[in-house]
Amino acid sequence: MQELHLFEYAVIRVVPRVERDEFINVGVILFCARKKYLTATYTLDENRLKAFSPGLDVEEIRGHLDSLMQICTGAKNSGPIGQLDAPSRFRWLTAMRSTVIQTSRVHPGFCKDPESKLQFLLQEQVL
Repeated sequence: MQELHLFEYAVIRVVPRVERDEFINVGVILFCARKKYLTATYTLDENRLKAFSPGLDVEEIRGHLDSLMQICTGAKNSGPIGQLDAPSRFRWLTAMRSTVIQTSRVHPGFCKDPESKLQFLLQEQVL
């Protein structure tokens, strides 16, 4: 029988007007320490975003999300935060903030395969 692994995840949100506290779920960040797995994925429904907030610059949002992805993977061009170890990057990415890109609270769980769980959560929470 395959072993279950503790994981943590947060949903990535676009919050066009932070003062209204309204958001659209666009992605998921998943961290599994035992498997040394830290990955995020997102999808943008431009029509939905523009209907939600007509003046929203979707390309700017995409740029912010791409930066988040680079930090998540520890890419060389991701700056000092991207060079931290995976647990520190996950904590930084999921820290509470009052910006257009935010994350939900961190939620724990158990899974056999972090990649499968990430895709399941994207389907369940975003799509």
